[in-house]
Amino acid sequence: MTPAEASKLAGDICRLAPIMPVLVVQDAAQAIPLAKSLIAGSLPALEVTLRTPAALDVIRAMSSLEGCAVGAGTLVTPQDVRNAKAAGATFGVSPGTTDSLIEACLEEDLPLIPGTASASESMRLLERGFTVQKFFPAEASGGAPALKAIGGPLPQISFCPTGGVSLSNAKSYLSLPNVICAGGSWVAPEALVSQGRWADIEALAREASETLSS
Repeated sequence: MTPAEASKLAGDICRLAPIMPVLVVQDAAQAIPLAKSLIAGSLPALEVTLRTPAALDVIRAMSSLEGCAVGAGTLVTPQDVRNAKAAGATFGVSPGTTDSLIEACLEEDLPLIPGTASASESMRLLERGFTVQKFFPAEASGGAPALKAIGGPLPQISFCPTGGVSLSNAKSYLSLPNVICAGGSWVAPEALVSQGRWADIEALAREASETLSS
């Protein structure tokens, strides 16, 4: 897989919905009902962060469902990439980017949405062939005004901003021509997940999908 091919596939996934839920799941038993609630709320592209011992089992369970694309977030090392691919992840997301991480994703044929926080980092990724990138941490790195400014000289890059994105500010990102979708954790907060409040999560997902698609 080339970086251009990876970005094409990543772009297709990002276009599935305006928001990509960023999920931190402590118990693999929660994986199926959580994914079903988000799919029912019209958010089918899911990023499962590798921040818990259960994360790979969560990816494995969710990837068995139809109607969703399950990716692994918080990819930091080549071993993370190999583990995510083996668990069934169909794409990867990283907070930042290293050469070894890129090479591992290309070797494993895992489309990567590489993390960047500056114009220089974005240019280096563009030089490698990545035209779909993650802007992280979005709010702390200047928010929508920063992405708008980067889009002037670098219009060929599409971004998925993540980090501090919420229902109240998501439209400021999504209104930009260089934003393809946004990543957000508010649609599946850990408190609701731990309590198994799937109907509430579906409602949050549907609110995000309907409000931000209009």
